[in-house]
Amino acid sequence: MAAHKKSRFVLPAGLSPEPKRRPARVGDLLRNEIAVLLLHKIKDPRVAEITITQVIMSDDLSRARVYYSCDEKSLAGVGKGLASAGGFIRSHLARTVNMRYVPELIFKYDPEPAQRERLDQLFQEIAAENERTADRDS
Repeated sequence: MAAHKKSRFVLPAGLSPEPKRRPARVGDLLRNEIAVLLLHKIKDPRVAEITITQVIMSDDLSRARVYYSCDEKSLAGVGKGLASAGGFIRSHLARTVNMRYVPELIFKYDPEPAQRERLDQLFQEIAAENERTADRDS
């Protein structure tokens, strides 16, 4: 069997596969809508102190992974609160966002802000220790 050669034909500019911008724009729109909804409409105390960090859409806009951050102490309650409010959030999005289909919402914890906070704390401790050793040496 002979290996297939690459075609000498090239797609015209604008038709080549590039990163799609629409899923990113829709994700930003959904992030803003969900954040406002959590702030003003949902009265569940389990989801009162969360931050929606990002929304990543599938290429066909059928699924949205909604990343959130919160205190690690209240992580279990937040997950249950978001699961119970998911239907309400989705129905609100159906009324407010002009899309043919409202995507399935998948809520995921985003550990990045907590890790960033811990690293900042470590860097501050290192800087304080460096200042103390510099003061002793001089």
